[in-house]
Amino acid sequence: MTETTAATATQDARGFRRKIIGSVTSDKMDKTVVVECVSRKRDALYGKFVRTRKRFKAHDEKNEFKVGDLVEIEEHRPLSREKRFVVVRLVKAAPDSK
Repeated sequence: MTETTAATATQDARGFRRKIIGSVTSDKMDKTVVVECVSRKRDALYGKFVRTRKRFKAHDEKNEFKVGDLVEIEEHRPLSREKRFVVVRLVKAAPDSK
């Protein structure tokens, strides 16, 4: 089995899972980070682009992601009452504030 067929077989078994890129806004909880995803949507009446944001709680097993990091999260089975995502990878580390 090649790598691409293995990836599609895994995706078929799990179904379609959204992948979203956003920045970490809070890391105060244990093994959980809050990721804020910003998108732009066009207003139906005026045609103006409006910035919208959505916050997701995501599982961070090793507590390795900090505020300001740009991360990719993926849908997962429910892990708690509000946690339905898992952090997959670090896209860009936050600049040090020192």
